[in-house]
Amino acid sequence: MPKLISDFFHGNLFKGDKGVWMIYFFLCMISLVEVYSASSRMTFGSETHWGPLISQAGFLLMGLLVILFIHHVPCKWFMLVPFILFPLSILLLLIAVLGIGGGSVNDTNRWIQVFGISFQPSEVAKAALIMSAAVVLAKTQTEKLVRKGGKERVIVGAMKGKRHTAFAVVGSMTLLVCGLIFIDNISTSAMLFLVITLMMFIAHVPMDLMLKGLGSLALLAGFMVFLAFTIPEPVWEEIPGCKRVVTLKHRLERKFAQSEQNQGEGKVFDPQRLLNDENSQTSYAFIAVANSNIIGKGPGNSIQRDFLQHAESDFIYAIIFEELGIFGAVFVIFLYVSLLIRCGRIAQKCRRFFPAYLVLGFGIMMVLQALVNMGVAVGLFPVTGQTLPLISKGGTSILITSFYIGVILSVSRYAEEAQYARLDVQPSTESGETKEYLTDGTMD
Repeated sequence: MPKLISDFFHGNLFKGDKGVWMIYFFLCMISLVEVYSASSRMTFGSETHWGPLISQAGFLLMGLLVILFIHHVPCKWFMLVPFILFPLSILLLLIAVLGIGGGSVNDTNRWIQVFGISFQPSEVAKAALIMSAAVVLAKTQTEKLVRKGGKERVIVGAMKGKRHTAFAVVGSMTLLVCGLIFIDNISTSAMLFLVITLMMFIAHVPMDLMLKGLGSLALLAGFMVFLAFTIPEPVWEEIPGCKRVVTLKHRLERKFAQSEQNQGEGKVFDPQRLLNDENSQTSYAFIAVANSNIIGKGPGNSIQRDFLQHAESDFIYAIIFEELGIFGAVFVIFLYVSLLIRCGRIAQKCRRFFPAYLVLGFGIMMVLQALVNMGVAVGLFPVTGQTLPLISKGGTSILITSFYIGVILSVSRYAEEAQYARLDVQPSTESGETKEYLTDGTMD
């Protein structure tokens, strides 16, 4: 904390990749405006009209403090975090699954209450698994310089004798964490599994092992879907931990029914015909998108926010579409895609595997979650309950995403210092940071 105060007065508070900082502040500004607008339904008939805005601003401020603290931590210390965070996340997931956390909502045990504060252990588990996978992948990878055809080429791959290690360890951790999350949150489990799979692909885990593993899981998933549609729903509801199978079945049925109806009639999709108890939320989201234009209705002028039950969280992209128009919706996509590009460039500058895999894992996780949320709003995916990172109303999600941003900024500082070191150039050391931040070469 004294370091943060000193950096504040010396103008060195915001360090790391400037592009990431710009994206972060744009997302926060959009969040404050749109959450305040989308929360009108929550404040109807209440005197606390500023409540949602104050709450969101408070969480964003706490998130900023998390970023300011985390991005000053040398990224080599993040290798120690999984040894504490991973077992803690497993414990929290077990508490939630067993229903002893006191946070059951809509027949799901996604939440845990501690001293009256609710949070989702799945958010903690996402960070824990990504960081753990980055450590294992880094420790089991190596690179060597080979000469072929008169040209030198760097080959990255598993260490000799450890061809199966990364796949076995990371795969086991992923199945454990994603399996526990899957019980009450299928979409989060699927996204996290996809992120880890992409990390393994980037880390050059043997492709034949990955294909065998994915093929086995695909067969298992197909068999489970078959069972979901053949076994009566009351039976699933009686089986512990299988209630969400019925929810997934209903969402898939609605999605397939909509697609077949549109194709069969050969007509333009009419959201008004889906206004019933089960599909009302997605229908209102479609209406919000359909009633938009290039510039939208303007901030605070949304109509569908009064009908959407989760306009401030799950369907906030539909409100952005309605109020800011196509221009605003595309700009939000541009911000997330730019964030992924910045993460890729930061990873390219890293001299070690661990920070590169870490920044890519967190970057892919945020952007994938954003794409899923936006896909639900425009009808590409079934309803998943995923929030729009740093924009949707929330507490746990904002703080964990802020942690991601802080880690990315920390890695960007390491990558910048490593680049200077390769060029044998010493950057400015007015804050006394350079020598203390450079790794001693022990980080893999």
